[in-house]
Amino acid sequence: MKHLLEATAEAEERHFWFLALRRQSRALLAHALNGRSPRLIVDCGAGTGRNLEWLREFGPAVGVELSATGLEIGREYGRRLVRGTVTQLPLPDQSADVVTSFDVLGAMKRSDAEVAAREMWRVLRPGGIAIINVAALEILRGSHSVAAEEHQRFSKRSFSALLGSAGFTVDRLTFSHLSSFPVALAIRSAERFTGRARKPSVAYLEVPPAPVNTLFDGLLRVEAAWLRVGNLPIGSSLLMLARKAP
Repeated sequence: MKHLLEATAEAEERHFWFLALRRQSRALLAHALNGRSPRLIVDCGAGTGRNLEWLREFGPAVGVELSATGLEIGREYGRRLVRGTVTQLPLPDQSADVVTSFDVLGAMKRSDAEVAAREMWRVLRPGGIAIINVAALEILRGSHSVAAEEHQRFSKRSFSALLGSAGFTVDRLTFSHLSSFPVALAIRSAERFTGRARKPSVAYLEVPPAPVNTLFDGLLRVEAAWLRVGNLPIGSSLLMLARKAP
């Protein structure tokens, strides 16, 4: 995990995938808040804390992270991080207006993911908002899954069931990263054919050559614009907006 977080820290400023995730998540949160200012935003499983930089545009934001590497990197950048686990958030009941979680639940066994979802529900105030991203579709499992210690990838049905069982009401659920999906599918299929799918690799975190990175960033900007009015039919990730009933 140390190597993975270090590679993430190198990539997340410029890689088209991270740029798109932040862009799409920001748009969903802005729409859900509709001008309101949350008193506290909690990013659950914050990694290096990079997402705190855009989250605090909306209000005070803190990240909960267990790994020493993530905490060290984040604090070097002055990001507000506390040590803790998503399955036992170090926060009182009903203390946050917004919770977020990006590519965390898939790294947990199903039983632990269920506990984490309940914890996010617990710390939210009534009427609070959750923005959650997970890896989609078992067919995309590959060497990156091994490196990320991935336990599960989600379908729309399994993702909805997980959050619904914790008490959330799902307002919006869409695939994301459609533009890069065909390339991801081709790479993962080749990995399975050659046997490389069982070997860990963080090559997917390497920033592509500038023309390729710019191309996908442009395509994903179009996706972000489309997500303001409609959902995507397929993609490598799932993005959810959910609420805790008032």
